[in-house]
Amino acid sequence: MPGDVTIRSVTRDDYAQWLPLWDGYNAFYGRSGATALAPAITAMTWQRFFDAYEPVHALVADQDGKLLGLTHYLFHRSTTAIEPSCYLQDLFTSAEARGKGVGRALINGVYAQAKLAGSPRVYWQTHETNHTAMQLYDKVAEKSGFVVYRRIF
Repeated sequence: MPGDVTIRSVTRDDYAQWLPLWDGYNAFYGRSGATALAPAITAMTWQRFFDAYEPVHALVADQDGKLLGLTHYLFHRSTTAIEPSCYLQDLFTSAEARGKGVGRALINGVYAQAKLAGSPRVYWQTHETNHTAMQLYDKVAEKSGFVVYRRIF
């Protein structure tokens, strides 16, 4: 990764650059066009990053004022630990940043924030077809062996 990439908390001034990254992330997972997220969801997600009562946070990868990637994470309680768990919910880098260590740096940024919050665990999920990302994930974490089930209403 180039030495001049900084991982930092998102600011309100980042919206114009954050939005295309967010849209790219959602498009990757098939949430675009007719299946796009409602604008209200994007607006609420953005607002949550700046609400002190919300456990949702965002980091961005910044290179000379240009955002190259984003990650969103949240803290939650667990029935198996006293400390909060950290869920890395979203991770995305621009095409030009891929393979240059930006994704790893963003994950390490979440690890650092989790440690600061007293969270001993960071976890995430990805789609089974996301082989490129899994090459990185296999280097920075271990597979839990759990299978995700869901029901959407």
